Amino acid sequence: PVHGCTVHFVSNELDGGPAVLQGRVPVLPGDDEDALSARVQAAEHIIYPRAAGWFASGRLRLRNEVPELDGRALKEPVIVDTTD
Repeated sequence: PVHGCTVHFVSNELDGGPAVLQGRVPVLPGDDEDALSARVQAAEHIIYPRAAGWFASGRLRLRNEVPELDGRALKEPVIVDTTD
């Protein structure tokens, strides 16, 4: 019922780095690839600039392979939920 996108720190493995931020979108009845893709892309336009801003301002960093936001370890990525 839910799909989305994730911002990771870069690693040697594709999508293998620590996850920082996720955008979640609903999968709606009657969705086709284009409709779902458009909602995922809209979520990407929210989460990518947010993660880049956190990093550029020093709020987000990677310490010992663990992402930290505002000095606190992220055990799970921050979620931006647009399923409502």
